Amino acid sequence: MAGYFCYRGMGPFGSSTLLTVDLGQQYVDFFAYFRHTLLSHPSGFVYTFQKALGGEMFGVWTYYLMSPFNVILLLFSDKSLPTAIFWITILKYGAAGLSFAWLLMKTKVQPHLPVLAFSTSYALMGWMVANQLNLMWLDAIIILPLIIWGIIRLVDTGKIRFYVGWLAALLIINYYMAYMVCLFAGLFFLWYWLTQAHSGQSTRHVLLRFISGSVLAAGIAAVTLLPTWYSLGISKNQYTQTDWSAKFEYFPPKMLAKFFLGSFNFSQMPKGTPNLFIGSLMVLGAMFYFLQKNRPKRTKWLALAITVILVLSLCFEPLDLLWHGMQFPIWYPYRFSFVVSFWLIWLAASALKPEFTPTLKQLVVPILICVVTITYVWINVNQFSFLSQNQILIGSLLLVAAFCLIALPVKQLWFYQLAFVLFAVIELSSSAVTSLNRISYVTKPEYQNYQQVLSTESGNVTHKDSSWYRMTPTFMRTKNDPLSGQFNGGSVFSSTLEKDMPTFMGDMGNPDGDGFVTYTNGTLLSDSLLNMKYIVDRQTNSGTVATKVVNPVSNRADLTEYQRVNKNGLISTYKNPYALPLGFLSSDKILSLDNPTKDPTQYQANLWASLTGNVQDEHLFTAQNFDHVIFQNVKQQTKLTGAILQKNNLVKPGIITFNFTPKTNNAYYLTLGANLMDDNVAISLNNHPLAQYPTYRNTIVVNIADHQKGKPVKLQLTLKKSTLWLQNFTLYQFNNQQFVDGQKQLAANPLKITHQSQSSLTGSINVKPKTATLMTTIPYSKGWHITVDGHSAKPVKVAGIFTALKLQQGRHTIHFNYWPPMLNTGVIITLISLGICLIWLYRQRRQN
Repeated sequence: MAGYFCYRGMGPFGSSTLLTVDLGQQYVDFFAYFRHTLLSHPSGFVYTFQKALGGEMFGVWTYYLMSPFNVILLLFSDKSLPTAIFWITILKYGAAGLSFAWLLMKTKVQPHLPVLAFSTSYALMGWMVANQLNLMWLDAIIILPLIIWGIIRLVDTGKIRFYVGWLAALLIINYYMAYMVCLFAGLFFLWYWLTQAHSGQSTRHVLLRFISGSVLAAGIAAVTLLPTWYSLGISKNQYTQTDWSAKFEYFPPKMLAKFFLGSFNFSQMPKGTPNLFIGSLMVLGAMFYFLQKNRPKRTKWLALAITVILVLSLCFEPLDLLWHGMQFPIWYPYRFSFVVSFWLIWLAASALKPEFTPTLKQLVVPILICVVTITYVWINVNQFSFLSQNQILIGSLLLVAAFCLIALPVKQLWFYQLAFVLFAVIELSSSAVTSLNRISYVTKPEYQNYQQVLSTESGNVTHKDSSWYRMTPTFMRTKNDPLSGQFNGGSVFSSTLEKDMPTFMGDMGNPDGDGFVTYTNGTLLSDSLLNMKYIVDRQTNSGTVATKVVNPVSNRADLTEYQRVNKNGLISTYKNPYALPLGFLSSDKILSLDNPTKDPTQYQANLWASLTGNVQDEHLFTAQNFDHVIFQNVKQQTKLTGAILQKNNLVKPGIITFNFTPKTNNAYYLTLGANLMDDNVAISLNNHPLAQYPTYRNTIVVNIADHQKGKPVKLQLTLKKSTLWLQNFTLYQFNNQQFVDGQKQLAANPLKITHQSQSSLTGSINVKPKTATLMTTIPYSKGWHITVDGHSAKPVKVAGIFTALKLQQGRHTIHFNYWPPMLNTGVIITLISLGICLIWLYRQRRQN
């Protein structure tokens, strides 16, 4: 694999990288955060304000960052992270092969040289190649053979140390993949245990040892599992699938196409069939396992039962859902298929021993199965985008060669064993190369140039302003820019994102999803409320040179309200004079706010009015009409919002031009429903493409004018389909002066931050009324422990997301400290479990 990456110019060998899809858009930023936390800001291990508006990080660490291989990241700078990822990737490939080879040699299933064929097939199986970008999953591939060896030792000798130790390690490193390994470990144990000659009390004794060992491993890992369980409860588990059908997800024989060389491409990532390629020798070996006469019938029937369960899991919806923790995966389907590949390779290794030479009778069934498979795939080749007729022909020839190799009776000779190994290595390597050649990757300049721009701008601001604030750019490489750029932002992409965050951001008119939020559609009001003190901007018409470095995703005409404090080439940084502090005194109405509206402008206005206590603030946004609308090849409509536009001539382009001239210098905002995404319509503002993050599921707010009194504004929509629904398409004028009055009122009584870290804050505030409400934009969490003048205080959740406090008259010192819920319980259980292990080991030694 290192040789292939070198050929492609990846890592330290050229201008390309391994960054693609989520590895380039999500994980690399977590790796940057990993470095910053361990080297500079250890408090960020449990919490950070760089995750959207703020969020727990324990779940992020236990899902993405606990691999021991990540220590390599500390040896590289942020700019060189793609090179670090290169080394981690190839080391994980090597460790996977080593681990499986070690298992085969410890169990004496294969002699030394042929082991390399099976270990290479395991390390380069289709699942591994398809998921190499999901680096945090690969540790499971490395540890699975070690857990299996632990099970074998447990059944054969009664010793559980190896099993408990490696299972606990995997539960700590990546609980998600460990869950799948646990399910498979249970199946493997049942197969191996029931096929061994045990009886009476010893049988029950082995079963009890397996159960107690599994529980003990979970107990050792409780220090991470329990806080993670809480984290999942407020994030990923909120989307648990409760509706499912007892049906096949696709025609099961379709998965046979995945046994051919190079059976993977980009279209298989979001929605495809299981990645099962393991090579011709392994497939045939798994078949011969069930045809060998010297193997007990019970062993073969039990193995067949396990195989049937695994095959059904790959296509039967309830079982598929079970393997994925009752949540259908978003992209990368059938993530557990690596255990199926392991099982098949294990059966093949058990069958293809040097002394085995198949008889003519034994060859008949595999030949028939292969002929039927090749015929089916050849006839339906058009259904498989990842296959060509050439691949099928090559796969057929490889099968014939594999049959010949297996049928030869000279397996004890060294040159036969060498040919056996070389055949497997060449076939698996060819498949990996074919699959990976179809994937595009981020280049080093694309990654490094952007990182340079982002880190330079955030560093300039941080150097000049050490107070507590948030900052947001109007451009984006990934939604995790704040994590790699080291600034408190408003965007994030994480599987463990708290559900309250996308709900709030969506209500405020920003793009959101089940695992992400992007603060790309701020308004003067939201910037103020969320303490967005600095906005980093790249003008959307700055030219193509800048576009290659930074991609604009936000249109902010209202930056004219802010003060430009720095200009670096095409990048400018603006300071928001209206940014409220992290905490401030507000009206008590915020404590009882019920804000069910789905109109983001009204949602913002209602939230603001509940803070100021001024009912008039509910009308900060007022709907406006366009001066005139021009329809070109589109049927005219008198009512625009909610209208369904249709082309007159389907061949010609359909264009609607909206014109208006602002009568004030106020800010003007446009709301766009989810139907007005880039897939359906192209939007331009004043003859320039409207900069906007492309996907959103709720109505968003777009700023299209500010300080443009008397200057015409032209908005143009070009239909990409025959019809277009103008969903929630409304123009609003914002009352700038009324907003400023409210902002001054709220800013008059700030919480002055005197100490700050990622997981703790200390501030002081002077309360003049007898009672008052301290509103903060700290996301509410049970992990926050708050003291007022040294006494514990109970926070209140407001607006469905934020933390507020009720305060008495006087000057107060308030301290916020975050500690992961259930972590203390987890530590206690882990210590007890380790104590049990020590006592167990001591007693065993005494007995010995």
